[in-house]
Amino acid sequence: MRRWIIRALIVAALVAVFFVLKQTVLKPQPIPVTVAAADVGPVESTVTNSRAGTVRAQRRAKLSPELGGQVAELPFREGDRVEEGAVLLRLDDRAQRARLELSRRDVQAAEAEGERACITADRAGRELERVQILADDDLLSPDMLDQSMTSKAAADAACTAARANQARAEAAVVVARTELDKMTLRAPFAGIVAEVSIELGEWTTPSPPALPVPPVVDVLDPGSIYISAPMDEVDSGRVQAGQEVRITVDSHRDQSFPGRVSRVAPYVLDLQEQNRTVEIEVEIHQLPEGVTFLPGTSADVEVILEVHAEALRIPTAALMEGNRVLTVDDGVLTERSITPGLKNWDFTEVIAGLEAGDRIVTSLDREEVKGGAAAEIVDAP
Repeated sequence: MRRWIIRALIVAALVAVFFVLKQTVLKPQPIPVTVAAADVGPVESTVTNSRAGTVRAQRRAKLSPELGGQVAELPFREGDRVEEGAVLLRLDDRAQRARLELSRRDVQAAEAEGERACITADRAGRELERVQILADDDLLSPDMLDQSMTSKAAADAACTAARANQARAEAAVVVARTELDKMTLRAPFAGIVAEVSIELGEWTTPSPPALPVPPVVDVLDPGSIYISAPMDEVDSGRVQAGQEVRITVDSHRDQSFPGRVSRVAPYVLDLQEQNRTVEIEVEIHQLPEGVTFLPGTSADVEVILEVHAEALRIPTAALMEGNRVLTVDDGVLTERSITPGLKNWDFTEVIAGLEAGDRIVTSLDREEVKGGAAAEIVDAP
């Protein structure tokens, strides 16, 4: 009996040691997790462009002179600001100026010839009046009267022809002046010279039919910028003119800027059939002082479709497959199902399944983070 008692005591001691070890050394360590509290705040439904958008200028002119010639004047360089009507480029126009001067001289000659012809016509008219009086008194033969009338008609015709020739000479002046004006390239609006692709002394040629010549001066108005962005075709029915947007550009990575959809293209681009898109245009609200967008810069647009201002929300990163989340209750992870509402990259609205203040696990990147596991809340890194 004494031997059985000893054995029982040994077994009890071993059980006690095992129990102590299980509760201390062998006890699983709690899994460190980060959490976020479900809170009340705004949640937005948004869509973003499928490929990078581009900052563009509504007023941008790529200019070339209509006539060919050698560059004689190039007052502005790239980056210079110009006023409307400023001379951007002037070709050697000595021949055109000479032609204009010649046309003006032709006008003077035509005026003198017209004056002479019309004076002759006036004299022929007076002569006809005298002949008519003599003919009425039968002092002059009908043949002489007819001759005088013919001379008057010829003189009137010569005067009319001289006046027409004078008008033709004046029209030639207009043509010569127009050709002279075409030797000068002027700014169609106030802006900035974006590019100059020609130098003094170089020659430019007019564009032949069906073969465009690259522009020699590029002028844009930086105050007329907008964003052109491609949206996936599946979102085309949800994006409408007037919707508010957020704009981000690479040159201001930590900032976003408000804007508004001003136009949605009425067709789908299918240049790449695997990625059909709808082009939208976004006008930018007033930019902060000192902030500028350079045309050609890439930009991203986030269109705000719907906003719930007072929604119970959780970080979208905490939402698992099947609309499930993990909460921490008394040091143990508990799996819950929720009913989501609006969702974006940052937040998901919770319609049912949680209450404000519930602690939701956000560190879901380990397999051991699952329902029923012991957990310890740590601060997010």
